[in-house]
Amino acid sequence: MTETILVPKQDIRKLSIAQLKEWLGQHGEQPFRAKQIFEWLWKKSATSFDDMSNLSLKTRELLNHHFEIRAITNAKSQKSNDGTIKSAFKLYDQHLIEGVLIPADDRMTACVSSQVGCSLTCKFCATGYMERKRNLDASEMYDQVVAIDRQAKENFGTPLTNIVYMGMGEPLLNYTNVLESIDKITSPDGLGMAPKRITVSTAGIAKMIKKLGDDGVKFNLALSLHAANDTKRNQIMPINESNSLKNLAEALQYFYRKTKNRITFEYIVFHNFNDTLQDAKELWEFTKKVPSKVNIIEYNPIAEAAFKNTEADKLDQFAKFLENKGVVVNVRRSRGKDIDAACGQLANREKEGAA
Repeated sequence: MTETILVPKQDIRKLSIAQLKEWLGQHGEQPFRAKQIFEWLWKKSATSFDDMSNLSLKTRELLNHHFEIRAITNAKSQKSNDGTIKSAFKLYDQHLIEGVLIPADDRMTACVSSQVGCSLTCKFCATGYMERKRNLDASEMYDQVVAIDRQAKENFGTPLTNIVYMGMGEPLLNYTNVLESIDKITSPDGLGMAPKRITVSTAGIAKMIKKLGDDGVKFNLALSLHAANDTKRNQIMPINESNSLKNLAEALQYFYRKTKNRITFEYIVFHNFNDTLQDAKELWEFTKKVPSKVNIIEYNPIAEAAFKNTEADKLDQFAKFLENKGVVVNVRRSRGKDIDAACGQLANREKEGAA
């Protein structure tokens, strides 16, 4: 009796168009079909080969036999009192990640994850207390954008205007997949969003920031700074021990020379830690190293850490000091705090694998 060996199906979205053309030719199909299939996958966001109506039934059956589309699914969504929507997305291997829709009067922003968990252990961030399971594929980041765009249209009648890679994980530790996902999101053969509407946030990995410059990226870069002296930053962000502020400043200057993209510094103001006028002075000194602006962010407490948000008057004094020095400052008020969707709170409170 002959034993049947089941060959695992390939994830079709990991193939380039050239690879797909070659595969189709080897299986008796016209290579031009590759362009049609790619349009279904990346422009129309198809999640089933059966949806590809301009392909023959025979071609669809062939694709179904050899490939799969590992689309993410929405396991659960919660809506905040302020309209923010947090979703737990289930991946093909049952891991969960979180993505957030942040509505505002003038914009509709998707906050997407780049890793399952995180390896950087920032002391104030819930994701930092999770184990990093794996990097996300480009298609899994793309899928978050598609799903959150759909939520924006269904709930607010308007599409996404902005995307921030500020969810779970460190994007620059998943460099290749993050850049490929942005390519699919911005390409005319993909979702066609403008790169200037996309911001990638990093905790600060100097050599990868330089690589972004070498690659001439068009999107925006944000650095999670949170302290502008090494002693304090080492305490809350262990990554700083191997990527000092001096090294980061050099990398950011290199990035700016290559791209002419202004940097955004993100700064959470913690109670009695980094909220004095001396801290503001150190931040101002750091902003002079490269054309930049500052987003001051309210802290969102988490169970794992004892940090608290600073008082409103101290936050205002901090921002005022910077403004008086000519720094462009935006104070970002917390959104989605009541559903653990705010900055630093993403941690999959429910057990992974649960629907």
